[in-house]
Amino acid sequence: MDFTTVVRTRRSVRSYKPDPIPEDALRRVLEAARMAPSANNVQPWHFIVVRDAAKRRELAKLAAGQSFVGEAPVVIVCCGKRYKDRYSWLGDSMYLVDCTIAIDHLTLAARNEGLGTCWIGAFDHEGVKQAAPVPAGHDVVMLMPVGYPASQKAFGETGSRHSLASVVSNL
Repeated sequence: MDFTTVVRTRRSVRSYKPDPIPEDALRRVLEAARMAPSANNVQPWHFIVVRDAAKRRELAKLAAGQSFVGEAPVVIVCCGKRYKDRYSWLGDSMYLVDCTIAIDHLTLAARNEGLGTCWIGAFDHEGVKQAAPVPAGHDVVMLMPVGYPASQKAFGETGSRHSLASVVSNL
């Protein structure tokens, strides 16, 4: 699939088939995240791949009860480690930018594989840290259910985006 199609048809998927994800497809998705750029090449991310059904349901409860999170055959717990970027005004929050870039690479690679994802930012941080083996010194940044969409229409284009002229200024 060409890159423009991947970008234009990536959507938040909230209903998944129970079909397992082939290991090679999941590896390509995680590899895309690993290859993301980061400030000073720090690469502060860590990804926990959760396949266990009971653990996925537990994560769904911790994600404000969003049951679809647990329905996906895989939930990726996206973690990041704070570091001090002396060049950025963001200071020790720069890891959030770096992890977000990696997560976006993950979502686009998943779409290219025919997989759906949904960024989950509503979750009990401490609860997820207890439920998943989060590495010492890391924070949970996002939860990402991954799976094949239950609906064929999941990847349709949307018209609900601001116009290019309204988000770009020229000097």
